[in-house]
Amino acid sequence: MPLDSSTRVLAIRHGETAWNRDKRIQGQLDVPLNAVGEAQARRLAAALAGERIDAVYSSDLGRARQTAMALAEGAGQALQLDPGLRERQFGIFEGQTWSEIAERWPEQSERWRRRDPEFGAAGGETLADFYARSVAATERLLARHAGQTVVLVTHGGVLDCLYRAATRLPLQAARTWTLGNAAINRLLYSDAGFILVGWNDGAHLDGAAQDEFA
Repeated sequence: MPLDSSTRVLAIRHGETAWNRDKRIQGQLDVPLNAVGEAQARRLAAALAGERIDAVYSSDLGRARQTAMALAEGAGQALQLDPGLRERQFGIFEGQTWSEIAERWPEQSERWRRRDPEFGAAGGETLADFYARSVAATERLLARHAGQTVVLVTHGGVLDCLYRAATRLPLQAARTWTLGNAAINRLLYSDAGFILVGWNDGAHLDGAAQDEFA
């Protein structure tokens, strides 16, 4: 596929929530943005106001949808929701802080922190299944927009998967890159897969982005 038919991707994590501040796992629980997150969403929309955007997709969870609404309006595009862009289902870990997880389920916590691809907290997705679901959903949406520019508003875990897909890093590799709230991440997508263009641009946020999962 020639370069000019590649899809330009702006992949964005939702704005901050109170649970991000608390280091509490949200997963697929529907936690709203806090006041900082609402401000981040406004700054994000303003930062992208001058860019040509052909489609805006969002996870159907409220924190992503809230983040995407002003952006879609400013781009003159209908906001399209897709559950395939949801955060990983964390089962019994959802609603718990990282320290609570380590205390209550030490063996499961250790496998989670080691990034065991076959581990999923009771009632949740394995890392391997989550990666497959996230990348497949993203590719399905982007395939509709060859040569266009698409915004995806999603979650930290999904962005981690896209970064690994673009850099060909294995799931077990420790994360050394940042996943800031409402930061802008740029990729190209074609039949050859993903290419990383730029990551974690938070200049529009005045240092307000948090680097925490979910």
